[in-house]
Amino acid sequence: MELDLWSIECGLKDKGYSVICGVDEAGRGPLAGPVFAAAVILPHGLVIDGLNDSKKISEKKRELLFDVICEKALAYGIASSSEAEIDEINILNASLLAMKRAVSKLSVFPDMIIVDGNKVFETDTHIMSVVKGDSLSANIAAASILAKVSRDRFMQKLSQEYPQYMFDKHKGYPTKLHYECVEKFGLSKVHRRSFFKKYKDGALLK
Repeated sequence: MELDLWSIECGLKDKGYSVICGVDEAGRGPLAGPVFAAAVILPHGLVIDGLNDSKKISEKKRELLFDVICEKALAYGIASSSEAEIDEINILNASLLAMKRAVSKLSVFPDMIIVDGNKVFETDTHIMSVVKGDSLSANIAAASILAKVSRDRFMQKLSQEYPQYMFDKHKGYPTKLHYECVEKFGLSKVHRRSFFKKYKDGALLK
């Protein structure tokens, strides 16, 4: 399975690209918290046991792979866009901004960037989108894990600051429990207010 994840990169290598970076985001759907993104450059052909789209593996496995990816990667960057930025420029543009920020943190400069999905951000580097890239590219799969784990860890910290919302349980996603918390306590400072049209007058906690 892991070897299949290198087909896109191999095709790009054949076209002359030598340093290929995979980029993905985590947290477009939640009602609260930032959207995270990661950029990863793995050694070409590296096989990491269990590497896959972050949504297809367990939280425990993601945590283990996070450390392996950080150790093995030639370079990686992790960044985010805040809930305020999401409300201001919308979730798509905020996701692309987080991706661009993640790439800017790389210590190695790529000559090709491959992005999960069907949208790309503006850059002077060659860039292409790959639909379902987190299941097709080793670098994008690695980026999806770094972004997902980083965001989950951030939401765990937020759960300590805002325990009444139980962010540790749902990570900000639109679950029944989360909606019940919002109904009871109103909107917090870390909620994406643009995602709550009917809560536009909701209480803003200090």
